[in-house]
Amino acid sequence: MNSKTKRANNQVNSVMNIQEQREMVEKANRILSEMRSFTWRDLETQGKFSKNEKLSFISDDMLIVGCDIGSETHYVRAIDTRGRELSKKALAFENDAEGFQKARDWAVQLAAANDKKQIVLGLEPTGHYWFCLAAWMISNGISVVQVNPYAVKQTKELEDNSQQKDDRKDPKLIANLVKDGNYGMPYLPEKVYAELRRLSMFREQLMEDRNRHMNRLHREMKIYFPEYKDAFGKIDSAFCIAVLKEAPFPEDILRLGAEGLRDIWHKAKLRGRGYSRAEEIVKYAETSIGLEEGTAAGKEAVRWFAEKITELDEELAEIENKLEGKCGEIPHAENVLEIPGIGGKILAGILAEMGDITRFDDVKEIQKLSGLGLVSCSSGKHKGETRISHRGRKRLRYWLFQAARSAVAHGEEYKWIHAHYTTRAGNPLQKKQSLVVIACKLLRVIYTMLKTGKKYDPEKLLKDIRYPESVQSAAA
Repeated sequence: MNSKTKRANNQVNSVMNIQEQREMVEKANRILSEMRSFTWRDLETQGKFSKNEKLSFISDDMLIVGCDIGSETHYVRAIDTRGRELSKKALAFENDAEGFQKARDWAVQLAAANDKKQIVLGLEPTGHYWFCLAAWMISNGISVVQVNPYAVKQTKELEDNSQQKDDRKDPKLIANLVKDGNYGMPYLPEKVYAELRRLSMFREQLMEDRNRHMNRLHREMKIYFPEYKDAFGKIDSAFCIAVLKEAPFPEDILRLGAEGLRDIWHKAKLRGRGYSRAEEIVKYAETSIGLEEGTAAGKEAVRWFAEKITELDEELAEIENKLEGKCGEIPHAENVLEIPGIGGKILAGILAEMGDITRFDDVKEIQKLSGLGLVSCSSGKHKGETRISHRGRKRLRYWLFQAARSAVAHGEEYKWIHAHYTTRAGNPLQKKQSLVVIACKLLRVIYTMLKTGKKYDPEKLLKDIRYPESVQSAAA
């Protein structure tokens, strides 16, 4: 082939490449204009989003992108609905706007090259690192779904018969789970529910800090004043905290005497029966066996912990007020407070973890979300023991259990139910099992009240249970 023929072929190839590039750009622009993201509001509020509907949602013209979430770097791979990989290798991108745009452009180019019209991004929810990515992708036309991390771990050997699990292998495992309909729609709280959840989490963080400071305060006092519990009674009471800030150890108490302690409480403007304990505190200080070395540093530590506990109590009171205000913005939430034992603190915890009630079609979905769903392992003639799954939002499960304990303590109807379950002739339950059953019953009551706006009716609650006279008399 002479040089003229080579030049002519090169010119033809360059023209064809330019035309192909233009066609790809046109396809990409068309995809960008037609892309639409679907959220839980589109798919889960019109009835149950079943496995068949999940499979139907993943259509043949959809590019399936699997994403492994990291704290700073994410990895993605893409497949089609047959499971064939369309990406040559995993793409790494940073957790910022430039990285998100890079991943989106990469996905759009793959979709254009393989005649796909829509894009779905499947991810494994890792901590809080996926929040910003999911919100950004949804706002830019890409549907986001999530897969269970446990399912990813269980299927890691299906890909290559290897136990290896890394950031470059996981994206394809996630994409295959999405292809097979093993995914769910992510839920990020909005408006009042977002504020409620964040305030609830902040309250728990402050409580953890308070407990930590309280435990350290106990340690210091057990070293230098082992009799402090008998002397002060409740260590986090206002009277005790006021003394710990100024005279925490026996030598300080003996120097001040009973009148000095009363002066401390008087300056703090405290009222109550605590003044009568002044002489008793001095007596315990006189006979204390606490260490006398290192008391100067110990005093500083005790004063610091006491100050922090006081500050945290003030902050917690402010957070509680804000939580009650946010609960008041949720329709029919005030009706739930009519249930015996359900106060503002428990209600705020339940609503914060449960989120928008309209996304649930049945109360069993919330029961499963809380980890209170019943499971058993049975096969053939073997009947496994029934227990709760413990999978889901553990804080929701915690608040429902606390609601059950409080309801049994303060509501006569729940005392009767608890007595019935624990003393019935056939299959009596243990006390904790009974509380779990009552927690599920409370969940059904709360769900109905929030969904329909009905008032609390204890008589209706008891209609589905028959109480023998012996049980009623025992409960009374």
